[in-house]
Order: sequence, then structure tokens, then C-alpha cells
Amino acid sequence: MSADERSEAEKLADLPAADRLALLGALSADDATGLEFDWKFWGRPKQQPPPGDWRVWAILAGRGFGKTRTGVEWIRQRVFAEGARHLVFVAPTAGDMRDIMIEGESGILTLSPRWERPDYEPSKGRLTWHNGARALLLSADEPERARGKQSDTIWAEELGSWRYPEAWHQLMFTHRLGDAYGVRPKSCVTTTPKPTPLIREFVERAGKDPGDVRLTRGTTYENKANLAQAFIDQVVRRYEGSRLGRQELLAEILDDTPGALWSRAQIDKLRVEDAPAMRRIVVAIDPSATSGDEADEAGILVVGLGFNDHAYVLEDLSAILSPDGWGRRAVVGYNEWEADRIVAEVNNGGEMVEFTIRTVASSLKQTVPYRGIHASRGKRTRAEPVAALYEQDRVHHVGAFGALEDELCTHSFLDNEASPNRLDALVWAITELMLSPKAGTKGKSGKKREMAGSTGGF
Repeated sequence: MSADERSEAEKLADLPAADRLALLGALSADDATGLEFDWKFWGRPKQQPPPGDWRVWAILAGRGFGKTRTGVEWIRQRVFAEGARHLVFVAPTAGDMRDIMIEGESGILTLSPRWERPDYEPSKGRLTWHNGARALLLSADEPERARGKQSDTIWAEELGSWRYPEAWHQLMFTHRLGDAYGVRPKSCVTTTPKPTPLIREFVERAGKDPGDVRLTRGTTYENKANLAQAFIDQVVRRYEGSRLGRQELLAEILDDTPGALWSRAQIDKLRVEDAPAMRRIVVAIDPSATSGDEADEAGILVVGLGFNDHAYVLEDLSAILSPDGWGRRAVVGYNEWEADRIVAEVNNGGEMVEFTIRTVASSLKQTVPYRGIHASRGKRTRAEPVAALYEQDRVHHVGAFGALEDELCTHSFLDNEASPNRLDALVWAITELMLSPKAGTKGKSGKKREMAGSTGGF
């Protein structure tokens, strides 16, 4: 399209979606194809990049807002209109990169027109466009891979969920190309916001310097016309008005809850990038008795006790799973971490919990040390001694665990609150390691416990 035609397209973008579709029917095939992939025509105003020079565009928006689609369209503009040549994509995990940013319904391979679609080389972690631009595909779980790289464009997906949020700062050291060939280095962050120090920093920096951070805020409801009615009925309606809904739907950055036993500042102060050698490691389960979309999550945490008598949260394996599913995940976690024991709360499941663990272990031809715990006191009473260990600076999170930390800092132990499954699993794990009569006893030795937490960091 010429400049005049594009200007007209931008004017037409103000029309309702139904009118825009009708216009497509009146165009020639070539014009309709061109307009079909014109994001200035289809994207909502908040999905258009801010004008002028800036360094970071932070899109903090609710689930279903269209953040990933916006990121893809911005990348297309960078590669084909602005001359970007050295790009870096970063997702929370390698699976998220593949399933969301690259191959997903809103991924770059799905949304790019055939004449722009890049070649995807999964084994090399790379995209290559026909004009020579390349994108390096990185997982935030492997932050060391960013060292030595250079970029003029960064797209960071779901930054609020990165286990090592400090990886962002290291990425900024790669951001040193572009000016020599007329491309200003720029980054786009697409995330549902969480009250992490980095997200709060973006909000604080926005508006102070027009060449620094530009902020876009949005909610799930702004893209309601493009969301499945089942999602609206079953998910959106269910969480409307709740704290989780305010975060995930309205994209509010929530502070800690009055009555909660933990604070984010406290957890951040104790956070570490690597853990020392472990004396003992346990896998703790707060089991769910059912499965399906309406079921509660099974809380499954891997926690270790160091020789310094400090506890380290090593991995969060929690998910909505059937009893066989959470049993299998716990046993696999036990094997991968070379743990000493699986512990589980048995108030609801009783003998079923132990039977599930034993059955899964038997199918894998092994025996797993197991101890069932019967909760005889209220949740808050059980949690207070564990929270006290945090106050004594004796419990550390190895990396970030967003969902767990949300529960710790927002649960106020009221009767009408949803069950805090991750919090409960944490309480069982640390009670076993540090507060039970046998706490601190020597566990088996193994490579995992010697390298616990050494997955990298900055």
C-alpha cells in the first residue's frame, strides 16, 4: 500500500469490526489480501506501538487481551518496516516459546502471511526471515544463554512469570546493536502483571522520560468479542470480583493482603539464585481428590534443607491433575531431585493418598519412602511457625515462584477463601524438614542435592 492508502486504512480502522469485514468483501483480491494482514487496520488502538522513540514498551494486560498477538505484529513491523536484523525472543520456558510465541494460535508462524513467514529451526533455537533478519529463541529458565549475544530487538513474553526475573537486566546488556544501521534498539514486554520489583519498576519509570518506558494497560474485557463464550461463562464469570480476577482479568498490580503471614518484600530479600548442597530433600503434596476444570490444584513442592540449616524452595510442580496425575508427578519429582521422602496431607484422601503414591512407584518398579500427615490444627496455626522461619531469614526461594508467592502474600486464612494448595504443601515440606521431631536428620547423598538450584542465574 502507498502512504495515502495506508492513511485511509488507519481511518477505516475506527469502524466497527462488522463494517470492516463488509469492506473486505468489496475489495479486489489483492487489496483484500493486503488489508487482511494490515495490523493498523485490525488492531485496537492499545495494540499499536507508541509513537516516537522509546526503549521499552511494557504491555501489562489481562488474560485474553491479545498481548501475544500484539507482540507478533510488533515483530512483523520491526522486521519489515523498521529494519531490525538481530532479534531475541524470550519466554518463561522452552515449551512456552514453542507452544505460544512460535506455533501457538497467536504465534508468529500462525499469524505471518506466507510471504513473510520465517524459517523455524527448533534444534538451533532460531527464526530466519527471507530478508536476512534472525531471531534467537531463549528460555528465561536458561539465562546464561543470553551471555555474549547482541540484539536490536527484544520480545519478552510473560515476564511476570519468569523464574529468574533478573534475566531481564542481563538481556539489556545484549541490547547494543541498531544505531549504526539506523535502527533504534527497542524491547516489547507482553505480560499479565504481578507485583514483582521489575514490573513495579516499569510502572514507576513510565512517563518520566518519553525515550525510556512506555506503558500500555488493558483488561480481558477489551477483547471480549474475540474470546470464546465458554471462556467468558466458565472462567471470567467465576473469577470476577476476586483478587485473582483483579490480577488476571483486570491486570491490577495487587499489594499484599492484610492478615497474610508473608510479604513480598520479605520473600524478595531472601531470594537466591543458587542453593548450596542439600542435607535432605522432600517432595510435599497437598492432594486434590478430583480432577477436571472445576477441581482444585494439587500443591506439589520440592524443598531442601541445606547443611546451614536453612530451607530452600527448589521447584513448584503444582497443577490441576487427577490423583494418578499428581501421584505420578510427585514420584517423578522425587526421582529427579533424588529426594529422601514424599510427605502428604491425608485429611481428605486418607489411605487413598498413600495407595496412589505406592501404586505409581510400583509401576516404576521402585519403593518410595512416604509419610502421611494428618492435620489436627487450623491452617493458620500450622502456617505460623513456618512464617516465623522466614522472619528469621532461614527460608529461601531459589528463583521466583509466582503462583506460590501469590498465595503466601494474599491468603488471609478466612473461612470463605479458596484452599491455598501450594501454601499448604510448603507448610508440610518445611515442617518435615525443620519442625518435626526428626527434622535435620541426614539424608541420602546424590548429585541433585549437591547441585540443587545450580540451574543458573545472574
